[in-house]
Amino acid sequence: MVSFISAWCLVIISLCYTYVVARLVPNGMRRMILFIPVFLYFFIVPLSLSNIHAVGITAFFISWLANFKLFLFALGRGPLASDTKPLSLPIFLAVSCLPIKIHLSPKSYSHGGSSREGLLYYTIMATLLVLMTKVYEYNSKLPNKAVLTLYAIHIYLLLELILAATATMVRAMSGLGLERQFNKPYLATSLQDFWGRRWNLAVTGILRPTVYEPMIQLFSVLDPNWSRVLAVLATFVVSGLMHELIFFYMGGLMPDWKVMWFFPVHGLCTTVEIAVKKKVNGRWRLPTGVSRVLTFGFVMVTGLWLFLPVFNRGNIFERALEEYAYAGALAAELKSIIASLL
Repeated sequence: MVSFISAWCLVIISLCYTYVVARLVPNGMRRMILFIPVFLYFFIVPLSLSNIHAVGITAFFISWLANFKLFLFALGRGPLASDTKPLSLPIFLAVSCLPIKIHLSPKSYSHGGSSREGLLYYTIMATLLVLMTKVYEYNSKLPNKAVLTLYAIHIYLLLELILAATATMVRAMSGLGLERQFNKPYLATSLQDFWGRRWNLAVTGILRPTVYEPMIQLFSVLDPNWSRVLAVLATFVVSGLMHELIFFYMGGLMPDWKVMWFFPVHGLCTTVEIAVKKKVNGRWRLPTGVSRVLTFGFVMVTGLWLFLPVFNRGNIFERALEEYAYAGALAAELKSIIASLL
């Protein structure tokens, strides 16, 4: 906890430095050069941590998202740049180091039709997550594919809860309207729908201006359809490389590139899917239920094949469960101390 707090204090100080630099230096190469020490620090900061959850959160929030946002900011683009007046320092810090995107309308997002529905939704998710930690006690009696499927569900629940908690904290402190980061990905009717509109939209939102749009311009000499295909593949490749980096931070794992290949496979299949849709042009469409089953099935099959085995290589979930057990024991000890004082 001490190392986590120290690391994030240095992150905040580094972001304050970039904020001051941006006020004094116009966007362009000079600003980019002055940001280089921050880029380098953000890439090494997860190495100073040992807690698996702290490493994962810091790698995702800082090494990936914050670095990409600052790269765009150095060029005068992205969520940190403003065409009107600069963001205030607190808002700049929040948008820089947290996976949030300010909504253009003043109304903040809450899951479902009301805050009560949102609370119920996330309470159910948290309950499922707690129950899953109990199921892991029987891992040795379950087939490996079943265990990996549990890991996939665990990842989704944990990610959505972390991002929802982050957004709730920022909304409570700032009153800002924030866009959702997950949109019921289990209801996706296509790979394009899954990756573009439902799954971890913080990543989608930052990869589009940093990779997809520059690649479209780079390949603009080609046929527009080919330029889009290459841009989509490049975007998925970069996502795969960043995931490999995160697993290196979390488990000290040298890449076997299976995780990286998971994303180009999906990028290629997504481009094929888009091409087929254009060819059919609405003349024929699968029933919604069938589309959802096929999409979910493809994501799970490819995940079990390429993405999820990395968790066995680095004993990542075993370490996470040890941290849950430690946190539970600490909470019980604190509860007994408070009870004795009362």
